[in-house]
Amino acid sequence: MFRASHGRIPEIVKLTEKIRRCRPGILRTIQLGYSNARLKAFNNRIKVTIRMTYGFHHVANLIALVMPRYGGLDIRLP
Repeated sequence: MFRASHGRIPEIVKLTEKIRRCRPGILRTIQLGYSNARLKAFNNRIKVTIRMTYGFHHVANLIALVMPRYGGLDIRLP
């Protein structure tokens, strides 16, 4: 990290600064094994449903379609 942060490539220097700022969060994520994959998958399912409902005139119709499909989905992290 030291050598990379004192190098001549500005992109690498910016990357090392960002890693230093986020280091506690990165290490915590690795130690606890958390991932946002479940939330992203849930969000993707909702987006697919929204594409299916293109042309509905009211948001209530979209909600009426989403809730039975995904209302009981559990997205808790491990």
